[in-house]
Amino acid sequence: MKGMDSIKFHVLRIGLAITFLWIGILILQNPSAWGAYIQPWVTDMLPVSTEVVMYGAGILDLLLGALLLFDVLTWLGSVVGTLHLVIILIVSGVNAITVRDIGLIGAMLALTLHVWPTQKERPSDKGNPSSPIS
Repeated sequence: MKGMDSIKFHVLRIGLAITFLWIGILILQNPSAWGAYIQPWVTDMLPVSTEVVMYGAGILDLLLGALLLFDVLTWLGSVVGTLHLVIILIVSGVNAITVRDIGLIGAMLALTLHVWPTQKERPSDKGNPSSPIS
């Protein structure tokens, strides 16, 4: 693996997976409470209720957590997760709760840079330990 040994990669990936899974569950348990963090200027522009948006966010968090946990399409999960966290900071603002998301963005960005595909996978490279994509 480029730039990060296997153990560090898996610790980062699994730690972020647990974080996304946990917050996804919490959001789905009480979407209106989590929706209260969205800034009024954002809620005024939403075509649906804040609760519906939070259900979507909770499901997205669970999906991202699963991708990271099972190491499936990790590059896609890390890119979408990074963008998701940036959007959270934009729509919620930086406060005592969301300031932690800055650290999560840094961790997700590190994961993204580590797993970003450098070339298209060729069928002959699949499972080949010398392939940079295998």
